[in-house]
Amino acid sequence: MAGRRETPLMRGGGGGGAGQPLSRGSRIAAAVTVGVALGCLCAFLYPDGLLSRSTDSALHWPRRADSVACETSGEVANLKSQLVSLERKNAEFRKQINELSMKLQLAGQGKNEVLYKAGPFGTVKALRTNPTVTPDESTNPRLAKILEQVAVKKELIVALANSNVKESLEMWFTNIKRVGISNYLVVALDDSIENFCKSKDVPVYRPDPDEGIDSIGKTGGNHAVSGLKFHILREFLQLGYSVLLSDIDIVFFQNPFDHLYRDSDVESMSDGHNNMTAYGFNDVFDEPSMGWARYAHTMRIWVYNSGFFFIRPTIPSIELLDRVAGRLSREPKSWDQAVFNEELFFPSHPGYEGLHASKRTMDIYLFMNSKVLFKTVRKDAQLRKLKPVIVHLNYHPDKSDRMKAVIEFYVNGKQNALEHFPDGSE
Repeated sequence: MAGRRETPLMRGGGGGGAGQPLSRGSRIAAAVTVGVALGCLCAFLYPDGLLSRSTDSALHWPRRADSVACETSGEVANLKSQLVSLERKNAEFRKQINELSMKLQLAGQGKNEVLYKAGPFGTVKALRTNPTVTPDESTNPRLAKILEQVAVKKELIVALANSNVKESLEMWFTNIKRVGISNYLVVALDDSIENFCKSKDVPVYRPDPDEGIDSIGKTGGNHAVSGLKFHILREFLQLGYSVLLSDIDIVFFQNPFDHLYRDSDVESMSDGHNNMTAYGFNDVFDEPSMGWARYAHTMRIWVYNSGFFFIRPTIPSIELLDRVAGRLSREPKSWDQAVFNEELFFPSHPGYEGLHASKRTMDIYLFMNSKVLFKTVRKDAQLRKLKPVIVHLNYHPDKSDRMKAVIEFYVNGKQNALEHFPDGSE
């Protein structure tokens, strides 16, 4: 064809035939093939690279050190991230365990087959009985061995005593023995009481040396010693035992464990002297200056007595002990009974998170305070026939004489044993 210029790629090969042009794709493929072949050849001949390690050391090692540092910091950050994730999962597992424990508690009652589903009107009841904690014997192995021998069904009476109340203590455990109660324990706050209990074959526990406890135990009065119980009882609950805490000025006439409900975290006797004051009432406050709104309704109840209460080993119970013990250490002039009731009853409000513990008031004629006895019961022919479980001489300072008279009245049947005492104190 006239005017056509021949290029080397268009020349024919071999046999002198006419040349055929190569396509653009074929040329690219050929170039790639040649490049790959040269790369493989260089890799085979120079496995360490075209530059030797020695000539490149000034550049190679610093880069490697930087790489190691980056990898290390990256691993630390990664580990921290994993730790945070595991802690979050652990918290979720603990929450699930608590929820499952509550469900098991409900299932065990046999009353709520479907959890969290409300039943017909008038049949719904909230959970009152919190699950108990898992016992931890590592808390106090020595105490754990004592409780294993003394407690009955993981329950026992506990009293704190020092040498100041020796006479009352002897009346206390003598009446416990007379009733036939075996599961009781004296926490001795000094050597004299420990030796005295051992000589009388009374179960006794002496806490390990502690500067705070020992100083109060040796020289403290009634209120100071009473405040110690919230600190000491914590270990009993951690070990999984329910405790019926008892002051020494109490006379037993029946086994109190036969009269407990065990449906609440705290079951306490009351300082109230009748049904209204003991169990609560609507007290109407009158403010005439308010006119139409002059009457304001208030709820009132006499305090629980911190000298006689049954406490179960639950999380709310332990929190109660911690709260009271903490406040008493920060507020040394506070009265333990007042703090005990404030923590039990005050609701959550701005700046304060209330305790979510369930509570029950004991029957005031079975678990009787001395005001009920001397102001009401001894003057009523029908009430005089009742046999209380205990009588607590909490309202009167002449405790020893009144304790002896109470024993004469209820144990020995001396009908006039209580007559010469005034209602209150002189």
